[in-house]
Amino acid sequence: MLVEDQAESDIVDTISPAQVRAARGLLDWTRDQLVASSGVPKSTLVRFEDQGSRPRGATLSALRRALEAAGVEFIQENGGGAGVRLRLATV
Repeated sequence: MLVEDQAESDIVDTISPAQVRAARGLLDWTRDQLVASSGVPKSTLVRFEDQGSRPRGATLSALRRALEAAGVEFIQENGGGAGVRLRLATV
């Protein structure tokens, strides 16, 4: 397995539909806004968020990059449950 493939595999295991929905909620983003920011087709996003389908690692990477660029941090399971939060603004 290539290193890039492993990195995308790690993302697949760490981003859940609930985290993406919560991240959009924190940003007050519609699906259309995330689609525009990430380049992911809306039908793919809808299937992931609503049905829990597992998109390719590259798709999840694009979603994660777009949300992180907007200020979202993904929180890993670590025994307390996975989640998201907004980064503190730096002055």
